[in-house]
Parts: sequence; structure tokens; C-alpha cells
Amino acid sequence: MDGVQLGARFSLATNRLNYCGPADAEPALYAAIVGARGTDAARRALSGFEALMPYLEAIGAKHGLDPFDERVVEAYWVGNDLLDPFDRDDFRRLLDALVGRGLPRPIADRLAAHLPARPIPHHLFHVAFVGVGAVTGHVPTTLPNMESCRPAWATVVASEPGPELTVERPVLAVRRGRLGFGAAERVRLRYDPAVLPRVRAGDEVAVHWGWPALALNGPQSAALREYSRRSLDAANEALPALGTFDPGA
Repeated sequence: MDGVQLGARFSLATNRLNYCGPADAEPALYAAIVGARGTDAARRALSGFEALMPYLEAIGAKHGLDPFDERVVEAYWVGNDLLDPFDRDDFRRLLDALVGRGLPRPIADRLAAHLPARPIPHHLFHVAFVGVGAVTGHVPTTLPNMESCRPAWATVVASEPGPELTVERPVLAVRRGRLGFGAAERVRLRYDPAVLPRVRAGDEVAVHWGWPALALNGPQSAALREYSRRSLDAANEALPALGTFDPGA
């Protein structure tokens, strides 16, 4: 799997919901996922995703890699050591790039003034710190939307007709004013056997906006947990000063 295919897996659900990316991106993304065909078209489509590209470009530039290098895309959606060297100056430049994609300048300036010590260019940090839909304006930043938008790990309990998966996963919660993970919940999710052809009970999958997008191997599962924790720690450092997150909304 290359970076374009990996990015397509996580981007397909939001494009189907008309939350981000070009309106005609879905066919190219799906073809890249299930048939490894037309990855050039999928790359062009992914380049039109408003919040995605500034992150991929920032991670790639930091390490001299193509934005669609597999490790760059994995870093943003799952997590790996490419994220570790980022500092406040790097993230201020990233915020400027997000302004070019639609993030209102006053929001970017406010975020830049309250950056945590170690901002992390992971999707969950974007969700918790910058905000769900802050770039496009299509989705409000509420706790349920944050839960839907984060790349979540989930253990498959059963594969059922429909086709559906019953999965168990922890859910975002607020405790004593801090974002964290609450108790595990079981949910049933529709999935595409062409996208996850050999999924079975006991496997771990990554879920994005209710879409089982990727079967996680052991290191990826551990990385997603670790970088999700780091993302929330960093966001929690900054959110009280920003005063914009209403967990009851």
C-alpha cells in the first residue's frame, strides 16, 4: 500500500459526506483503494482536500519526503516518529498554510498565540486543537463530531451480514475539563468487504467517520494509541487558554 492508497482510505468517508475535498473525488479514491488503479487521479483528488494537504506538506518538508510518501501519510493518520521533531515554529507555519486553504486568519492567530509546548501534526491534534471543520466551515466542533472525526482504533468483535462489523472501541470523554478516553463501547458499523477483504473477529481496524478504513497491524495499532494520547495531552495544555471548546455542545 502506498501513501496515496492509505490517504484515500481515510479520506473516502468525509468526501462521501461532502465535508471536505473535491465533489468528484470519490470514484478516484475508491479505485485507488480496491484496485490500486488510477493513483495519479487519486493523488490529484487528495491534493484538493482542504486541511489534509498542509499537514502532509509540512511533514514531508520537515523530512525531505514527498507529501504522499507512505510514512508521511501514516504519520498524519496513524502516527510515527516523523511527528516527533515538530515545534511551535513549524506549527505556526502550518497554521499559515491552513489559512491559505480556508482557516480564518483570526482563528489561526489565536491558535498560534496559545500553542502547546509540543504541537503535533497528527489528525487527532488537528481535531482537538484546530477544530473539526474549522478550515472548511462544514462541521461544528462538538464532542460527538470530534469522536467521529478522530482516527479511532477498534477491535472487531464479529463480522455480520449487511455487511457490518461489530466493534469495540473507547470513546472520547471529558473528565475534569480534560479530553481523554472513556469506557469502551460496542457499535455496529457498515463496511465494504472490497476495502477490508479478510477482516475477522479479533482484528483491529481504524475507523474514521463511522467507516472502517484500515486493518491495523500491531505496530500501527500501538502507534495510533500512543500518538492519540500525545495529541490529547498537547491539546489539553492549550484548550483552557483558548476557552472555545464546549464539551456539552
